[in-house]
Amino acid sequence: MSLSSEPAAEGGAQLDDAQKQAIVDAVGEFARREIAPRVAEYDLAETLPLDLLQRMSELQFFGGVVPVSEGGLGLDFVTYARLIEELSKTCHIMGTLASLPSGLVGASLLRYGTPEQRERWLRPLAQGRIFGAAGVTEPQSGSDVASMRTTYRRDGSDFVINGAKAWISGLNVASFVLTFATRDRDLRHGGVSAFVIPRDTPGMSLHPYKNKLGFRPLSTGEVVLDEVRVPADALLGEEGSGFDVAMTAVERGRLGVAARGVGVTAACLEDTIAYANEREAFSHPISEFQIVQSKITDMEVGATTSRLLVEHCARALQAGQRARKLTSMAKMHATDVAMRSATDALQVHGAAGVSPDHRVGRLFRDAKVLQIVEGSNDLHRALIGEIAVGLRRDKAAPAVR
Repeated sequence: MSLSSEPAAEGGAQLDDAQKQAIVDAVGEFARREIAPRVAEYDLAETLPLDLLQRMSELQFFGGVVPVSEGGLGLDFVTYARLIEELSKTCHIMGTLASLPSGLVGASLLRYGTPEQRERWLRPLAQGRIFGAAGVTEPQSGSDVASMRTTYRRDGSDFVINGAKAWISGLNVASFVLTFATRDRDLRHGGVSAFVIPRDTPGMSLHPYKNKLGFRPLSTGEVVLDEVRVPADALLGEEGSGFDVAMTAVERGRLGVAARGVGVTAACLEDTIAYANEREAFSHPISEFQIVQSKITDMEVGATTSRLLVEHCARALQAGQRARKLTSMAKMHATDVAMRSATDALQVHGAAGVSPDHRVGRLFRDAKVLQIVEGSNDLHRALIGEIAVGLRRDKAAPAVR
């Protein structure tokens, strides 16, 4: 079933609840039938199954909230988050790739891109014909975008960029990198600009890290920019507006991370209940033991609260709010719950959880990384507190085209 088989307008306005549920169900069924039998193999090999990505493209899994007029599905944010959760229950890496056109990569193109940029990059991205990477994090500055050391200068009508980005994901499939540089570090936020750089641009080299703890199929590494020369049409948004471009990317992206966290928690809960009902100790299923029930209860409550917070966040984004605090809350809470759930799932499984015969080991490794990506949860905790006491503003964002 192609996800576009039902009529959809921009924002999903023409879809009723039954049609939205049918989309989510179709994604879940595909994941269980086509992805689940292969996850362990491609996770171990640190590769992405390109044939599965092609099939997902044909079924339009990547369209998300991107408007139909731009090549997307035009889903509302709530349905989109549920889709990412459902896919992530089986493989959150596939959930990651499905979220990029609506989040970390595509959201900035949608909001700030020219018609030509959106046609060249966003449309094929939303259709799954190409993939992109977002280069924000740097070796020294991490998530502190305003302190980045990657610089650019003007040379005639061109821009020349020098620097490096670290822990950038999607290097094995990305056709372009959306990245950021400053013309003057003393200007802090005001000096940052955003650029879309094709993969084969001279001077840009990609260096994957191998044997990562988690997120293994998604190639992650360093992007080195050595006298990279790009034309004027590589600039995304106005010169000096790069910080706003970056925040659009990461705040939409954090909804996707939170939804993936819910998916991981749901998988932990499902596996733990199944194992606890079949595993016996002292002539009883371990599901009868109060300590096991307690862990399952925590997972059940955690999955529900995370899902509700993700939905609340999605509704705020659907209303056009920037929702800086809500996206941080959803990302932090959902991924903290995922980590606790994966820890408890592994504990209930005992020695069996260490075996590759069960997926809880992979869920545990990935959950830990979810707490770190797109702003570590310590950073989000600080940001939420600063907004709460008035040191930061949770200002509204400009309307999406």
